[in-house]
Amino acid sequence: MRKLKAWLYTTLDGVVEAPEKWVMPDKEMFEEQTADYATSDALLLGRRTYEIFAASWPQRGNEVPNAEWMNNTQKYVASTTLESPQWQNTTVLSGDVGEAVSRLKKEGGESITLNGSATLLRLLLNVGLVDELRLLLHPVVLGSGDRLFDNSEKQVALRLTECHAYNNGVVSITYQPTGR
Repeated sequence: MRKLKAWLYTTLDGVVEAPEKWVMPDKEMFEEQTADYATSDALLLGRRTYEIFAASWPQRGNEVPNAEWMNNTQKYVASTTLESPQWQNTTVLSGDVGEAVSRLKKEGGESITLNGSATLLRLLLNVGLVDELRLLLHPVVLGSGDRLFDNSEKQVALRLTECHAYNNGVVSITYQPTGR
């Protein structure tokens, strides 16, 4: 069975919105992300993240790190409103997203990467479909913005599997839901 590996940028106060405004670049961090992509043959996104990515990645050439992977990899977007995705290799998952992702995990292939997409991540954590959660915790407090978790989630216990800091102060924290 394929694994679903989720990762996203977050601030110290849990904000995940608009990371392009506050992400702190680091060569080692981006090299590790590239290595993560290399072990995955599918990208899973929520509609809003998909629209942001689809507006920028197709215009990036292969000289941009990860552009070839982003543009050529099979993409799945969870949406009830997106009808005709324009970004190549994109399939819309409509209906019960949990069931659709469960089917994807049962298909042959490498791991599935869930990038950003906090709303989708929360849903998939709550139904037990996330195998690994990697947070890239940035040393910044924004005070406002969409947060990774709000008060609507059920309790999900996680076990720390890896943690390390980059030179820029970002901490990579990897968790695995317990019971797996």
